[in-house]
Amino acid sequence: MPNKKDIVLDEFDISKFRYRELLNFCMQYEEKKNKVKEFCHISAVKYSGMPKGNKIGDPTADKADLLLRLKADIELIEQTAIEADGEIYSQLLDNITKGVSYLHLDVPYSRASFYRKRKKFFYLLSLKR
Repeated sequence: MPNKKDIVLDEFDISKFRYRELLNFCMQYEEKKNKVKEFCHISAVKYSGMPKGNKIGDPTADKADLLLRLKADIELIEQTAIEADGEIYSQLLDNITKGVSYLHLDVPYSRASFYRKRKKFFYLLSLKR
């Protein structure tokens, strides 16, 4: 993100590094959605006959745990966008998770209003996460 400018969230007591952490969490949104889609496909454990270690595990339970965590993260991002502004939550998601510029979004608000909503999103996300 070298050409992206950090937003200042000092009024919400969110540091520059906390903001970057939240932004990077949100930038993984599409990746997480794709992984959830991949889990819908049937798969099986492949046995090669070679020992893999002595770990006793349950790969199905491990996949289920990961799937639940991914779905929870996706739900958290989506619900926070709806709380920030239910009218333009999809545009907020596009801006925050995909990096789509305000100029390329069809937003019924002014630029300043949109960025206030964006700040509100990060404030709410910081409280939840």
